[in-house]
This record gives sequence, structure tokens and C-alpha cells, in this order.
Amino acid sequence: MNGSGTSAALAIETSGLTKRFGRQTAVDSLDLAVPHGSVFGFLGPNGSGKTTTIRVMLGLAGATSGSVRIFGQEMPGHLRSVLPQVGALIEGPAFYPFLSGASNLHRLDTADRHAPAATRRRRVGEALERVGLTHAANKKVRAYSLGMKQRLGIANALLMPRQLLVLDEPTNGLDPQGTREVRSLVRSLAGGGTTVFVSSHLLSEVEQICSHAAVMRAGKLVAQGTLDELRRVGLTHLSIQTPDAEAARAVLRRLGLEPEGPEAALDGQVSTPMNRPELLPEDIAAALVADGVRLRGFVVEAGSLEDRYVELTGEGFDVVQ
Repeated sequence: MNGSGTSAALAIETSGLTKRFGRQTAVDSLDLAVPHGSVFGFLGPNGSGKTTTIRVMLGLAGATSGSVRIFGQEMPGHLRSVLPQVGALIEGPAFYPFLSGASNLHRLDTADRHAPAATRRRRVGEALERVGLTHAANKKVRAYSLGMKQRLGIANALLMPRQLLVLDEPTNGLDPQGTREVRSLVRSLAGGGTTVFVSSHLLSEVEQICSHAAVMRAGKLVAQGTLDELRRVGLTHLSIQTPDAEAARAVLRRLGLEPEGPEAALDGQVSTPMNRPELLPEDIAAALVADGVRLRGFVVEAGSLEDRYVELTGEGFDVVQ
């Protein structure tokens, strides 16, 4: 799982990206590959370097070494041409508390020299509607809940059409209904061709909305790929029910798999960890049948993303129930 792909097929690409603060290395030689049109989950516990990576990617902090390309353009050299195509919510939203939600968005849009004034009122109304805040458009932000402020931040990121949306913990503080609305919003954006980059520590969110993910630990990238790839490597388990257990074991060993349990299984069950990710279950079944092994049951148990995360980092994750 190396996130392989040509630069032309990538919305975000980093090469050897490193960021140090004094003697502390916050991001260490990061090679990240985010495909165009994907919903990309950027995973890791607090302090793993996620937010620092995002800040460097968007030109909010300088890299110590390495490179960042967004839409194939070197950053920060092409900030002026790239950033108008990017919407972002980083480290929580900040607004004027004495102004309404709509007034805050009007002010922020006015500050964007690429935003046409003629369509401002319409675009603000559409952005508020997309995040479910139409009813609170004229309420002062100081009366907003944390979840409402989070949604207002996403609305700000959507005031103009974006090719890339970067969201740092987008469901922070949201109630279940708000969380569902954000999920739906992310799916609709991806369906329209927008690449969505989601930094999160909530596995349930990533598994429901993301197509790809990367896992960080202590500033280092420990895995990236599609969600299926991340679940599969080193975690999938195969159970076979057969009256030809001995022959099945021989076939599995020939394929480079190591059967578990006693040699003579009374119940005819043979099981093995799938520690060869390039070996597909259908290939194993075909090899068994070709050797005359009669199959009564063939079950592949995929590992969860949480299992994979713990395997990679040795740490737990906060999981929404």
C-alpha cells in the first residue's frame, strides 16, 4: 500500500515532507498520495502530525524539507493560483460572536478577492442551506452551539466552488443528526467530483465516508491505500470446512500460508491468517479445488480498520458508538 499513482491522477502529493520545531520532528519524510475525486481519511492520534501536515500543505507553515504539490502545482510557490480552488476548515472555526452566521459569511466572502459580489447573497444562502443552518442564519454566532459553529465553518469553505475540500475533524461537537448531515454533504461533494481530505480520529466516520485513508504515527506515515487494502493486509482470516483437512493444509502451505491449530482437526476445519495480501481468496479456493479438496465452507473474515490501526501503531482510537 504505497498510494501509487501518477502526479496527474493526484489532487495532493507530498514527497519527503518534513517539518521540525527545534529538535522536535512533527512530520517526518511524509510521502502522501491523494487521488483526485477521493474522500481521503487522514488518521492518527493527537500529536501524530496531522494538523501540522495540513498547515504545511496549505502554506500556513513552511516545510523544513521536502515538497508539496496540489493539482500538480508546487506549493507554496503557486498559492495564489491553487488556494482559490481549495476550501478548508482547520483547527476549528473562528467567527465574530456579535454578528449573525450570515453576516459572518458575508464578511468572509468579501475578503476573498476571487468571490463575485453580485452573487454573494445567493451563495451565502446556499452554503447555509447545505449545512442545515438556514434557520439560524440571522442568529448571533455567540448563541451557536459548538456543532453549529463547526457547520458554519464548513459553510464558509463552500462559499465558492472548490476542487478540494480540507476538513480537520469536521464532526467535532456535532450531535448525531449534524454528523449525518456532514456525512451526506461529504458524499454529495465527492459525487460531484470534489476531492475531500478529512483529518479525523473517529474510525466510524472514516469507515462510512472515506474511499482511501492514510495512518500517521509520531509524525511518520505507517500505511496508506484504499480502505479495503488497509483492512486486508495482515488481518484477514480464512476458515475452511472440508473432509479433506490434511490435503487442504498441504495446499495452503504450498501457497505460503500457515494453517493454525492441530494437524488432525476432528471437525474438518482448517484456518489460517491471510498474511499474503497479493493472494486473493478466489485464487485459494481455485487451488484447493484443483487439488481435489472438497469444500463445505469457505469463509473470509476481514479485519476492521480499528484492528489495522492498532496493529500499525499499538495505540487505541476514540470510536463513536
